Amino acid sequence: MLNSSYYRACLIIIISICTTKIKAQTRDTSALNKRRSDSSYIHETEKIRQPVKVMHAEPLYIDLIRDLGARKGEKEWNVGLGLTDNNDFDSYTALVEYEFAPINRLGLEVELPFTFYYRTNGNVAKDSIPRNRLNSLKLAGQYTFFVSEQAKTSLAIGYIHEFELKPFGSNARERSWKGNIFNPFVVAAKRWGNNLHTLVYAGPAISHHFDHPSYQTSWQVNTNFHYMITGTRNFIGIEYNKEWVKGDFDMTIRPQLRVGISDNLMIGIVAGIPVKRENQRSSTFLRLIYEPKNKHHT
Repeated sequence: MLNSSYYRACLIIIISICTTKIKAQTRDTSALNKRRSDSSYIHETEKIRQPVKVMHAEPLYIDLIRDLGARKGEKEWNVGLGLTDNNDFDSYTALVEYEFAPINRLGLEVELPFTFYYRTNGNVAKDSIPRNRLNSLKLAGQYTFFVSEQAKTSLAIGYIHEFELKPFGSNARERSWKGNIFNPFVVAAKRWGNNLHTLVYAGPAISHHFDHPSYQTSWQVNTNFHYMITGTRNFIGIEYNKEWVKGDFDMTIRPQLRVGISDNLMIGIVAGIPVKRENQRSSTFLRLIYEPKNKHHT
């Protein structure tokens, strides 16, 4: 009887030890598979084709002109919809963008941004509300001049030119082309490990309207922090849009997330929280991103 109890106790201990080891191995295998999945995704994005390209999370509100290190043949369509709550009126924004890379590391973009206004304060004169308009025709280019796989860093320079247009319903005699906005910029991005991404986008916006001889300059610095979900293109993050105009400082904090719907279709959701803005309250923005298959992909 003693021997039977002894053997039974030994058997229970052995089973317990084996079960613990199996569970530990399962956890280790799961973690390893997760790391392999993430590594495989990054490898697929960065190294399948040449030239070298480092994967970075792209901000959703002030977005880039194609990816950093763009490869020839890449292209992308964007449709954006936004709502901003102002003190006396709401502004609804819509945009259509087409981005493409004619050669390696050079991205080009054409954008049509619209703004529509709706009066919310009945005490405000209708004439004091801005008029609906196609804001401008935007043409842009961006060249990635430095890419380092080892440092997981990319640097780029770019330029945006906006041909400002008159509002809808304007006098037919008014000039359709109202002025220009000149916007050179620089971009620096770094990935920390496989998941954490940082990016800085900065430059002046110099506007000139034909009705006024003077030029107005605003300085913009946008800093971004994103965490990309392992093995996907989905991310959560935050974008800080900062602007200085004649000593006046404004900043909007934009928490955001991006979710992949299919292999080449994603949706981005952005909230806007203004800091020290006298006339603007909260805002929301939605971006639909479609990337057609690249015929150069191998």
